[in-house]
Amino acid sequence: MDRLLEATYRVEQRHFWWTGLRRFVRPLVADALAGRSHPRILDCGCGTGANLVMLGEFGRASGFDLSRDGLGFARRYGQRRLARASITHVPFTDSTFDLVTALDVLYSLNEADEAIALAEIRRVLKPGCCLIVNVAALNVLRGNHAIFGAERRRSTRRRLRALLTRAGFEVVRLTYSNASIFPLVLAVRTGQRLMGLATPEEAGTDVVLPAAPVNAALTALLRLEARALRVMDMPIGSSLLCVARKPALSGVEGPG
Repeated sequence: MDRLLEATYRVEQRHFWWTGLRRFVRPLVADALAGRSHPRILDCGCGTGANLVMLGEFGRASGFDLSRDGLGFARRYGQRRLARASITHVPFTDSTFDLVTALDVLYSLNEADEAIALAEIRRVLKPGCCLIVNVAALNVLRGNHAIFGAERRRSTRRRLRALLTRAGFEVVRLTYSNASIFPLVLAVRTGQRLMGLATPEEAGTDVVLPAAPVNAALTALLRLEARALRVMDMPIGSSLLCVARKPALSGVEGPG
């Protein structure tokens, strides 16, 4: 995982996939925090900290991760509100945050820990506030990155909705993403499976910046998709993006 994070850190500011993810998430963050003054934000499994930089545009962002190397990269991004911790033992008090994000984290947990993690997230969220989740989607897209990222599962819309509902959240929005590059991802991942998936020792070897024209074209596709996602859901894609709310305390909790 540390090698994967190092490879990610080298390319994530320009690579189409990571810049696309931030374009998808940014409007959801803005909507979730609308009307809240000085919001506190928590990024679970913050990795290299690149997403914390984006979240910091909207409020006071904190993050935690199990990887020391990941936290080191986050500090290079200027992040200081960091902790080394597991998502199954979130190191914050109850009802602390106005928004929690878990971007490409839950799929690395077994089912028991996944349920514990969501209970912990629900605990530290303020009533009436939101969780934004991104997970890998569709088993047909399993490839080398699943090995490198310790991916235990790829979800469907139905599974993710049921999981969050069981955890006590109200699903506000649930959509696939990366729909515009789905045919390419499908072709690449199918080829990887036919040739034999990589080993964990090769972690990070597929995290490279594509040739400039290719990266520019894919970046443009995801930029257009990000605009479309503001007004519609995608019927298919390589990821699932969800906004879920912790129920409010009736008559008590409002924007703060």
